[in-house]
Amino acid sequence: MDHNFSSDNGSQTHFTFFSDFKTNNKVAVTVLETLVMSLVFIVSIFTNISAIILMVKKKRLVTANCFVLNLFCADLLFISMIPFILVIRWTEVWVLGDFICHMHFYIICLSGCVTLISLSAVSLERMISIMKITQATTCNVKVVVCGLLGIWVFSAFTALPMCLFFNVVEQKVNGTVIHICTLVWPNVGEEIAWDVSFIILNFFIPGLIIVVSYTKIFKITKSVRNRLISCTTYPENNQMKVSHRDYKLFRTLFILMISFFIMWTPVAIIVLLLLLQNLHKHVSIPPTVFFWITTLTFSNSVLNPILYNINLFRQKWVHIILCHSVEEIADTETTTKRNENANISHGTF
Repeated sequence: MDHNFSSDNGSQTHFTFFSDFKTNNKVAVTVLETLVMSLVFIVSIFTNISAIILMVKKKRLVTANCFVLNLFCADLLFISMIPFILVIRWTEVWVLGDFICHMHFYIICLSGCVTLISLSAVSLERMISIMKITQATTCNVKVVVCGLLGIWVFSAFTALPMCLFFNVVEQKVNGTVIHICTLVWPNVGEEIAWDVSFIILNFFIPGLIIVVSYTKIFKITKSVRNRLISCTTYPENNQMKVSHRDYKLFRTLFILMISFFIMWTPVAIIVLLLLLQNLHKHVSIPPTVFFWITTLTFSNSVLNPILYNINLFRQKWVHIILCHSVEEIADTETTTKRNENANISHGTF
């Protein structure tokens, strides 16, 4: 759909993000958008809160679980922005004021960073623990506090330009002056510097940590299992069982990482396309495309708790929460150092 866009001074246009000035089937399209995103919102709230309750009910809360809980909390913060998006889809123009304009995309960006860095922190902690052959029975408070604080401070700092440079501006649409909330960089150089540094610091490096950690973990797990299978002295020992449960944890977290990159990569591509659009005016990104890509990204907040709990626990975790009955959940933490097979483990690692 072609629209005539121009800024208040007639010399520059801005990407409208969630403000979309539809002319055909406006109500029907907006209703569909509202239904889909509302479903994502409701299901995400339920699954993340359920996952948090289920993990808190565990008798042992270990370091890795604390970082996973942080991931679920970041998901809740992330999807809290959905109601504001739906308001703008209906009003089209920005009616939420300057403060929400500054904070809306900042919180989206912040929570996304926290999610990925939390996943990388879990993978790194698991790799270090299993290489040391330690038994994590409780939370290491110092590690958890420093780690969580570092994750949120780092994410808040790197996402800060989203707060500073999102502003409410006037823009002409088909001859009518309206208000939109959009990203206004001081100059193209700063935009390029942030885009590149943000993708490297908040996506590439955490992703590299995850890949390296899981590669090492899978090698260790495979080595342990092969060695134990070939050992006729201990055919049914506890180490084999623990190793299997650890493998399920690693596989689950790996799936979480894959789903994150699948659902967040389109947004990263959009960021680069917006930069390209600023440099080459002939490149145009429809706001509707941006909306549906964002909806896909929000869906990741639904998948995270579902994948984590279904893959690990296999029990009817919703039933556990609603009935308030705490069952003994299978231990999915790091490999236990057993006295009877310490020699085998030591030789493997």
